[in-house]
Amino acid sequence: MPKPRETAAAPRTAGYAIEEELRAGGAVTIAGVDEVGRGAWAGPVVVCAAVTHLTPPPVVAGRGGRPVALTDSKLLSPAYRAAFAGLLPGWLAGHAIGASAPEEIDEVGMTEALRRATRRALAALPVRPDVVLLDGAHDYLGRPWRVRCEVKADQRSVSVAAASVLAKVHRDALMTALGADRPAYGFADNAGYPSPAHQAALAATGPTPHHRLSWSYLDDLPRWRHLRRHRDPLAGTGQLTLL
Repeated sequence: MPKPRETAAAPRTAGYAIEEELRAGGAVTIAGVDEVGRGAWAGPVVVCAAVTHLTPPPVVAGRGGRPVALTDSKLLSPAYRAAFAGLLPGWLAGHAIGASAPEEIDEVGMTEALRRATRRALAALPVRPDVVLLDGAHDYLGRPWRVRCEVKADQRSVSVAAASVLAKVHRDALMTALGADRPAYGFADNAGYPSPAHQAALAATGPTPHHRLSWSYLDDLPRWRHLRRHRDPLAGTGQLTLL
C-alpha cells in the first residue's frame, strides 16, 4: 500500500474524556455511534456502533514513520482510513454495522431511517451498551436507550472516531461495488453524494435502483421529476425508466 499523504494540519486527536465522564457516572459499556451517507443522493445510510476497551487506540504510520492518530474519518485520507479499518476490528471490544436502504429512506424519511439503522447496529453488538454516545446535538435514537449527544464527538471521542472510520470505509466499499456496472455515476469517487459527474449521469439516464427518490435533486431534472417518491418495476437494464 502506498504511503498516505500528509495534510498541512494534523487532525485533532480523539480521546477518552467523554467516556471517562460517563464511566464516572456509572456506565460500564459505552457504544460510540456515527453515520455516513445522510446527505447522499444514492446508496444507504450506514451506521457503525463501536465499543472500546478504553485502552490507547492504534495509530498508523505516516510519512517518515510519524504516527497518525485516530480521529474523524473526514479528516483522514482514504489510505489512512483503510489502515485504521484494518486495525480497529481486532482492537475494539466489539463493533457492528447497521444500514437503511434507499427504499426505506424514501418510505419513512431520513430521521426514522437513521434511527432504524442505529438500532440494527446496536442490536448486533456482542454486548448491550449502558450508554450510546452520538455525534451531534440531536438524539435521533431515543428510548429505551440512554443517549449522550456530543457535538464533534467524532473528533473528541475514540469510540465515535472508530465508528466514523468503520462506517465510512464500509459504505465507500459498498458504493464502489454498486457503481461497478454504472461508471458514469462515479460512485467510486463520489460515494453517491452530489458531484458534477453524478448530476450529468442523472440528467442523461435517470436514477438507478440505488437512488433515493424522495430527494429534492429530482426536482432539478425535469425529465425524471415524475419519479419523485415513486419506484417503477426495474427494467432489464436495472434503470428506473421514463414512463
